Amino acid sequence: MKGKRMLKVNNINTFYGNIQALKGVSLEVDEGEIVTLIGANGAGKTTTLMSLCGVVPPRSGEILFQGKPIQGLPGDKIVELGVIQVPEGRRIFPNMTVLENLEMGAYLRKNKLLIRQDLNMVMDLFPILAQRRNQLGGTLSGGEQQMLAISRALMARPRLLLLDEPSLGLAPLIIKQIFDIIRQINHANNTTIFLVEQNANQALKLAHRGYVMENGRITLADSAENLLANEEVKKAYLGI
Repeated sequence: MKGKRMLKVNNINTFYGNIQALKGVSLEVDEGEIVTLIGANGAGKTTTLMSLCGVVPPRSGEILFQGKPIQGLPGDKIVELGVIQVPEGRRIFPNMTVLENLEMGAYLRKNKLLIRQDLNMVMDLFPILAQRRNQLGGTLSGGEQQMLAISRALMARPRLLLLDEPSLGLAPLIIKQIFDIIRQINHANNTTIFLVEQNANQALKLAHRGYVMENGRITLADSAENLLANEEVKKAYLGI
């Protein structure tokens, strides 16, 4: 499964004003992998994604995407490179239809034939979206909105898909469905995925490798299988 190094984060330090949120964070994601970042609420997981996307640029350190530094680039340039985030809380366009939301995901693309093919692909992945294509996004259930948010990101043809808490606020059955789809996206499309998730058990069962974050620092890094079996992780994050 492991391919070339896609993302390498070297010792980044990110601040909100004078408050340091990330403290010397380093991590790696290889092509074709699912890598998860787990940790308690407020540990710095979302800030890590914000740093990768250029929303909250790190004050120091280096972020390499496919070998080239991207720290300091504006967010739209990072998107153009193929780094696409599905934000926490979904943030779909509530007053636009499902179809219009999906088309917004492809706003940087020009080839209408390929856009149409990708529309068909996401409708196949999420048949409920095909049924709701003319429905306003804001009228969808929470699970359907999460499916729409993921599909909108896929319409951008991501090289690296960043997922921020995709299970948040969803019923267990829907969570299982979302995680099954994430696995399918990784397998079928060979899309590399960096997953930030509080549901450590589900995330580690899905991922190839994982990192544990506490108070803005990476405290553990291992295969997902080893982290699932780790006594500290079990006690702190798996409720075992």
